[in-house]
Amino acid sequence: EVQLQASGGGLVQAGGSLRLSCAVTGFGSDDYAIGWFRQAPGKEREVVSCVSSGGGTTYYADSVKGRFTIRRDNAKNTVFLQMNSLKPEDTAVYYCAADRDFDPLVHGLVYGIDYWGQGTQVTVSS
Repeated sequence: EVQLQASGGGLVQAGGSLRLSCAVTGFGSDDYAIGWFRQAPGKEREVVSCVSSGGGTTYYADSVKGRFTIRRDNAKNTVFLQMNSLKPEDTAVYYCAADRDFDPLVHGLVYGIDYWGQGTQVTVSS
């Protein structure tokens, strides 16, 4: 079983930056692709960014391209999401998730994803 622990959320002004961390532990965790999702009040959970198990393939939602960067450090068992130029519409609870396959994460197949971490709140004030 894989466990995920998200951290790094907070309150920031528009234009600011935050870095989220997802600590990934458990047997075989290096074999899992990792994704970041977010869910704003009254909205469905959506995929933000994903990274393959080896770190060589990444995906970004159009809404965050050019502003967010995902990076995987398998030596530290951690996946980072650097968020720059934050906007009020980025406000949401952010979750990290793990799946053996990259596609379910990329396609945001929320109900089919293997493991989820708890969320971390990101609030961007205008």
